[in-house]
Amino acid sequence: METEKQRCGWFVFYDGQLLIEKHTDGYHIPYGTEPPVAVLEGHTVHTIGEIDGIPAKAYAIDTPIEGDETTPRRMIGLRASYDYIPLEEYNRAGKASQILLWDTNSRFCPRCGVPTVQTGPIVKRCPKCGQEIYPRISPAIIVLIKKGESVLLVHARNFRGNFKGLVAGFLEPGESLEECVYREVMEETGLRIGNLKYFGSQPWPYPSGIMVGYYADYKSGTIKLQDEELSTGAFFTRDNLPEIPQKLSIARKLIDAWIEGRI
Repeated sequence: METEKQRCGWFVFYDGQLLIEKHTDGYHIPYGTEPPVAVLEGHTVHTIGEIDGIPAKAYAIDTPIEGDETTPRRMIGLRASYDYIPLEEYNRAGKASQILLWDTNSRFCPRCGVPTVQTGPIVKRCPKCGQEIYPRISPAIIVLIKKGESVLLVHARNFRGNFKGLVAGFLEPGESLEECVYREVMEETGLRIGNLKYFGSQPWPYPSGIMVGYYADYKSGTIKLQDEELSTGAFFTRDNLPEIPQKLSIARKLIDAWIEGRI
């Protein structure tokens, strides 16, 4: 007797672009008992959890789906999808994109070059030397620095657009997250900070990071920007803010918390 197929949510990616569909209540990822686009030979379908009790699966395709805002289906960048699909779908899409990137980058053992075998949802194993490969996640810190009634906002050279955000940087081997905050602030701005406090964290799948947020008080020093990292930086009051990051980011959550007087 044939078993009835289960309805799934499908995260279909092509070169960082996510397939979405237009419904009466807005855009969603495709749902159905079958993949919305044929799964080609050599591509793995990954199970990445659930959405409202429905299994969520992800796979990559070799050709983009053509479409625009007037067609039922279109492809859109992961970051831009935040403004289109429900938050739970966006969060799962971030995980899906990281799993697919890991799948692509772990086809061969980094120790001996032998093709790997997937032995679990997030683990591959080399059949020759036994090396296990898990998805790589790169930790980074981000910090809001307060000085009286103002806050330090900077424009990093890798920012897309003209907005100003917060000092951030990647964790280096051998240092704690707090040590990373102090080092990055000194390296990028020349400032000393104190009263460092943890705010929260956020998966950041661009491509495979996690942002760990802090806030602190200005202690001493004059702003001296690290030229290769930052183009501008200054303290701003609540009534004189420049363009700030989008709401999808922990940077915006930190700034909003400061604006509202919560930190």
